[in-house]
Amino acid sequence: MTDERTIAIRPGALDDAATVLRLLDAATAWLVAQGRTGQWGTEAATTDPRRIAQAHEWAAGDGLYLAMRGDTAVGALVVGAATAYVPPATEPELYVNLLVTDRAHAGHGIGARLLTYAAQLARERGLGLLRVDCYGGDDRALVRFYEGCGFTATDPFTVERPGRAPWPGQVLQRRLT
Repeated sequence: MTDERTIAIRPGALDDAATVLRLLDAATAWLVAQGRTGQWGTEAATTDPRRIAQAHEWAAGDGLYLAMRGDTAVGALVVGAATAYVPPATEPELYVNLLVTDRAHAGHGIGARLLTYAAQLARERGLGLLRVDCYGGDDRALVRFYEGCGFTATDPFTVERPGRAPWPGQVLQRRLT
């Protein structure tokens, strides 16, 4: 579990795109080492022009938050509007567009802490629904992680990718009181 005193969450800034890319690269390398290439593939985010542009867009927006342990970013959260490939919500919501943590700090509850922060942001905005999508393939371990954080699986979906295998996704939601 996270020691609340050692993890602070701060808003992202323009120069945090490199931090997001570093976190994505480390997570991708960890997934590849585990033989779990279906989620993010095998290539580093820092070599993918689409991911680089996405990280810069997140850093320039107002939905990026970083989990900090001292001066080191150990996780990133991006919240905003739902992505186009998921079924739309039937009510106002806050959507988790990215959750990534530093695998060197795995097991410290950083992801759960960031999701709690996202729920807090949604409540502050008067929203009663927090949604996220994730990779729903293989053994669905990521789906189970989100379920363990209070989310309920709702809509499965598939993203067709020209020249590559389809990407199985799962939307999850968490009702906020």
